[in-house]
Amino acid sequence: MNREGNEEIALEFVDRLSDSLGFDKERIQHLFEKNYLARNWGKYEHLLRFDKEISHIEHGTVLYEKGSSFEFIMGFPKIRRAMVLYPTLKKHFNGLSKLAVEEKMNGYNVRVAQINGEILAITRSGYICPYTTERANVKLNLKFFDDFPKLVLYGEMVGPDNPYVPKAIYDIDSVEFYIFDIREKNTGNPLPTAKRRELMEKYGFLQVKSFGEIPLKTAPEEIADIIRKLGIIEHEGVVIKDPEMIFPPLKYTSSQSNCSDLRHAFRFYNEAGRDYMLSRIVREGFQTVEWNEDETEFKKRCMQLGESILNPLRESLRSVKNSQRLYEEVRIRVRNLKTASDFEDYLKRLGVDAVFEEPYSVGAEYLITVRKLNKSTNDKTQAIWEGELW
Repeated sequence: MNREGNEEIALEFVDRLSDSLGFDKERIQHLFEKNYLARNWGKYEHLLRFDKEISHIEHGTVLYEKGSSFEFIMGFPKIRRAMVLYPTLKKHFNGLSKLAVEEKMNGYNVRVAQINGEILAITRSGYICPYTTERANVKLNLKFFDDFPKLVLYGEMVGPDNPYVPKAIYDIDSVEFYIFDIREKNTGNPLPTAKRRELMEKYGFLQVKSFGEIPLKTAPEEIADIIRKLGIIEHEGVVIKDPEMIFPPLKYTSSQSNCSDLRHAFRFYNEAGRDYMLSRIVREGFQTVEWNEDETEFKKRCMQLGESILNPLRESLRSVKNSQRLYEEVRIRVRNLKTASDFEDYLKRLGVDAVFEEPYSVGAEYLITVRKLNKSTNDKTQAIWEGELW
């Protein structure tokens, strides 16, 4: 995306953008010049996205022309993490009597919205993913968008045919969308949890599991019990919400989820950020103390944590030492092979080095294995084996 293209957009739209965003014209010019506000590409270049959080506008927010003004699809609001349940819940949700607790699924966040007549799937960063868009049009009841064109579905794409976060733990054959939030265009205001669940049931959408409304007074103990049960089946955790969605939600995850993340991070250790790794290890420390684990439980946690770090790391180091390239193998399922071609181009634009295998048909669709190469970890590991210093 070149700078000249962004300056051209800024000159064309700057007056109306200034009114819509509430920013002065010089600031909007600056956003374009720095690529903080940028075009999507190809057939979606008319859609602008925020590549950085600016004032009240979340990273990944998309805006587009609608008549003489602009419409906004707000980005994913940040969900802060509870490191301990007590006293965090009492402090954060002070004044509430009950909390809505829902499962946090381990997949890929996506927003689905009607934009100028098209149903599009938008990634967390504000890109239009061709693969996710095709799956959304296949899987979702599109009548919802005719009836509620001003609403945006916020959901998790889950399943083994997910090229971003493939998981086989949810008993899903391919890929499904689980809705966890509905928000209005332009304002980003969310629907209350009960109203959202009622609306989703009416249109037959899958939803994240609800554990009901729990009294704030007993929430720490009850949520800890839920987390232990989710951990046994290797599910991620929960999101804790104000039923009216006025207070911002919090998330809390299982030890097994932390270790799963670490297994992936240490397999490709030079791609994963140090903060990503450290934060998950620190979570384990807080959880073992808050849950008052005895020595047997603590040693079990230590073994689980240590193995999640060293096993994948050892695997990767051995592979490169034996002249094998490291890659992550995923798969996609498409109805139209052009979607696969568009997705391959999309990954290239994102800087992902991927090899697409030959498709094979499964009924009316095609399955394609994709090997995503992890160049940074490959190159760093090879260099160390050849004598480079850390």
